[in-house]
Amino acid sequence: MPDPFKNTPPAPEDKGVMTAQNIAAALAGESQASQKYLAFADVADAEGYPNVGRLFRAVAYAESMHARNHLSVLGGIGTTTEIDEMYPAYDAVAKLQGNDSARTSISYALKAEMDHQGIYDSTLKGVEGKKDLDETPVYVCPICGHTALGKAPAYCMQCGTTAEYFKEF
Repeated sequence: MPDPFKNTPPAPEDKGVMTAQNIAAALAGESQASQKYLAFADVADAEGYPNVGRLFRAVAYAESMHARNHLSVLGGIGTTTEIDEMYPAYDAVAKLQGNDSARTSISYALKAEMDHQGIYDSTLKGVEGKKDLDETPVYVCPICGHTALGKAPAYCMQCGTTAEYFKEF
C-alpha cells in the first residue's frame, strides 16, 4: 500500500506530457462528477429523500478530493490561472463564435474568481499576522457565485439576484 498523503494532496511532478494530459482530463471529470452528485443531492432532498441526498453529498466530497489531488499533481493549487488566462481566453473564443450564453457564464465565473482572490488576499494578510478570519458570515450568489463577507448585498452586482437567495456559510 502506498504511503498516505498525511492530510495533504500529492506533490506536483513534471514527468510526461501524456500523463499530465490524462491527469488534466481526470481533474475535469472528477470536478464534473462532484457537481453532478451535488445536483442529485438537491433533487433527492427536494423529493423527500434526505438520506439519499446525504449519500450523494458524501460521494461528491470524495470526487472533490480526487479532483484536488489531480490539481495538486498538475501544480495548480495556489495559482490565479482562471483569472489571468483561462476565462479571458475562453471568453475570446465564445465572443468569436457569438455564444452569448457561454460569455455570460464565463463572465459570472471570472468576476466571482476575482471576488475570491480579493477575499483570499485580505485573509492571507490576517493569517500571516497569525489571525484567523472572524466569524463573519460568507454569502454566495446561487446564480453567478459572487461572494461577499459580512452581509449579502441587496442584489447581486453581477447578475441581479436578490439577497434573499444568497446562500450563507
